[in-house]
Amino acid sequence: MTPLCVNALRRSARQIFLKAVEAADSARAVRNALNQSPFPPPGPNGQYYVVSIGKAAPAMMREALRHIDGEYQALCVTHPENEEQIDGATRLHGAHPVPNENSLAAGQAVKDLLAQAGADDQVIALISGGGSALMALPADGISIEDKGKVSALLLGAGIDITQMNLVRQQLSQLKGGGMLRVASPAPVTAYILSDVIGDELRAIASGPTVAPIGTRENARAICKAAGVWSDLPASVQKHLSQSGAPDDVPQTAQNHLIGSNRHSLHAAAIEAQSVGAVQIISDMLTGDVRDAATTLLDAAETAPAGTLTVLLAGGETTVQLTGTGRGGRNQELALHVAMGAAKRGLQGDWVFLSGGTDGRDGPTDAAGGIVDADSLGRMIDAGTDPAALLHNNDSYAALQASGDLLMTGATGTNVADIQCFLIAKP
Repeated sequence: MTPLCVNALRRSARQIFLKAVEAADSARAVRNALNQSPFPPPGPNGQYYVVSIGKAAPAMMREALRHIDGEYQALCVTHPENEEQIDGATRLHGAHPVPNENSLAAGQAVKDLLAQAGADDQVIALISGGGSALMALPADGISIEDKGKVSALLLGAGIDITQMNLVRQQLSQLKGGGMLRVASPAPVTAYILSDVIGDELRAIASGPTVAPIGTRENARAICKAAGVWSDLPASVQKHLSQSGAPDDVPQTAQNHLIGSNRHSLHAAAIEAQSVGAVQIISDMLTGDVRDAATTLLDAAETAPAGTLTVLLAGGETTVQLTGTGRGGRNQELALHVAMGAAKRGLQGDWVFLSGGTDGRDGPTDAAGGIVDADSLGRMIDAGTDPAALLHNNDSYAALQASGDLLMTGATGTNVADIQCFLIAKP
């Protein structure tokens, strides 16, 4: 592959990805939704209570406050990378992907604020991905440390986000409709930016404004099937083993889905049309990264010769953590593709990108990875062993060595992941 060709392909892949991120702009999504359907007004003696949670919380809050006429109280809960101030709102930082004491403080602050709302008030909930960990208020008898251990165990078990959030809901005072319980009798209107493939509202940020996904019995079954039940803290095992269910959700919120991965994937496809022949191979690329890499490489091998093909996918894969390294699902997927392409002897010039639209892949500062046919050689030349690093779940170190980390910074939105595979066969 010539340097000129690979550099052009890498620039194109990055531009396609950034167009997908742009399409998920959270402020624009809120603005478009409110232009079509303005906030419902509070009663004659009421005010607005505005709560924004998730990785896109600041931008969503800032735009929402521009559309409020009257008295309000506002609280924004996001991650530490979102440093910008929001005039008229209190901002708190939680932790992600594993909740900590800051997440607990944020969860308590949300509960305390919403508990003030009365029948004449109007609660506005702005929800985006990441809210499960950023706002954490465990059920009685469960500590935030125990809740964090559960999150870490589930993340390492490689289960999907819907199963993970089913368990989280059963351990929380605010998830699975918990915000509705706290805010009652005030009506709740929610604007939701989806990071969940399939856009299941009950799974986005663990569904604080919708009914729970399942039951304690379902949560027990998931933990046992994932092989983590015996490792759960005793307080969690006790809670999930109790009979009965949480209090019923007292009301139904008006929930509006305002952005999703599919919307961003469509925008990426439009941008890619100026580059080559476009194929969307999956709008639900989920499951283990190894299986996802196989799907992507199979599609690349069957791409037609004599033209540049752009293969696109959207979704959220999972990683089985067996090592002690550092990385994220997008970085690991990129490394799997690079190694798989080399093993198969993939023909032609190619570049593969996998990135999280929030700009943060796992507990790292990278959005993902962007690799090409020379990536493994650059890793080896830098003195690293890519196979050993992959085995240790240390994809960050491998991609850093080859200069293949995808760095965007925090984007202020979150609609899961986008994959872009450009291949030109002779």
